[in-house]
Amino acid sequence: KLCEGILNVLEKDTKTSCQVACLEALRILSRDKKVLVPVTTKRNMQILMRLAKLDTAEDPLERVSEFPVIVEALKCLCNIIFNSAVAQKLSLELNLAAMLCSLLEKCKDQQLVDDIKCFDLRLLFLLSLLHTDIRSQLRQELQGLQVLTQALESSLSVRWMEEYKAAEDRDRPPLSLQETDCAIEALKALFNVTLDSWNVHSENESHQFRYMAAILRHCLLTTGPTEDKTEELH
Repeated sequence: KLCEGILNVLEKDTKTSCQVACLEALRILSRDKKVLVPVTTKRNMQILMRLAKLDTAEDPLERVSEFPVIVEALKCLCNIIFNSAVAQKLSLELNLAAMLCSLLEKCKDQQLVDDIKCFDLRLLFLLSLLHTDIRSQLRQELQGLQVLTQALESSLSVRWMEEYKAAEDRDRPPLSLQETDCAIEALKALFNVTLDSWNVHSENESHQFRYMAAILRHCLLTTGPTEDKTEELH
């Protein structure tokens, strides 16, 4: 009942501070699988997707004041999808992976969106881990390999010397914590999407894998903010 009450409040046009507080409470509650059973419905998923800006394909990310709401809604979706098989099935029906790829595109060349990007990538990782149909959809329909590789490239701030050769800057400072976390989530999602890629069938796929290999090499030469984070990145 508490979760339903929170979602009823979130469905209304309330203040940003109220939305963030409600989402934080829901995120904590959504760690409990028993609590999720009655609230994992199409309507409730759509409420969270709307708050995460996953239902407005054309709208750019312009209002910085809304960014905390987007991040918390994505965190809630991560918990719900991880803990609920029903939510995993609804994700396919609601075309969640396509909307996440669209949101990732909106994050390009944007300031202050690292947290949005990180939890978008984490959700793509979870979906591709827990639902084989979504993994196939990402690979075949949504150009997931290209989208995720570009997200990794952006997180690592790769500069190119040649088509498949990244510039090596030995004096470059370590990645920030946010950049490292984004790169790690992109790598995890890429692993799932490429898991069944035993055969490369097209020239475009060949290009994508060579492009990804160059970025992965660059990644191995990159350091994170701490020794532990560098180890996790590698």
